[in-house]
Amino acid sequence: MEALTSRRQCLTLTRDFRKHGVIPLSTYMRCYKYGDYVDIVANGAIHKGMPFKGYHGRTGVVFDVTKTAVGVEVNKQVRNRIIKKRIHVKVDHVLPSKCRLQHLNRVKENDAIKRQKGAEKVCLKRIPAQPRPAHFVAPAKPVKTVYVLPYEILA
Repeated sequence: MEALTSRRQCLTLTRDFRKHGVIPLSTYMRCYKYGDYVDIVANGAIHKGMPFKGYHGRTGVVFDVTKTAVGVEVNKQVRNRIIKKRIHVKVDHVLPSKCRLQHLNRVKENDAIKRQKGAEKVCLKRIPAQPRPAHFVAPAKPVKTVYVLPYEILA
C-alpha cells in the first residue's frame, strides 16, 4: 500500500463504487480494429497487461490486435517534443473512445443536407456566433450620474 500512496495511484487504480467483483463479459467480446480510437483506463482488478500510470486516461489509435491485447499508439510529451509511443495493453484496460462521435454525426448530417439540396451549392461550414444586431436602448427611468464624494479630513 505504501508504494501506491507514495506515487498517488491509490485513487487511479481503485474500482468504482459497486463495480467490484467479476468483470463483465462484454469487456472481452468487444471487437477492436486497426485505426479505432480507444481510451486507456487501467483496471485495478487485473494486473496483467496493465499500462504504465503515465498512459492512464490517454486516447490512442489501435495499430495491432492480438488474442488478448491491443497495440495502441499514444502521443507522449517528452520535454519539447511529442513522441508517438506504441504500447500493448490488455483489453481489460481499454474502452472504445467517443472522441470522434460528434465529428461522424456531423458528417452524416452534412451528407443528408447535400442529398436534400441536390445540385444546389450549400455552405456547410460551422460559423461562430455572430455579433448581435444593433438596436436602441430606451431606459425606463431617467439616467442618474453618480459622483465620488469629496475627500474630507475628519479631525
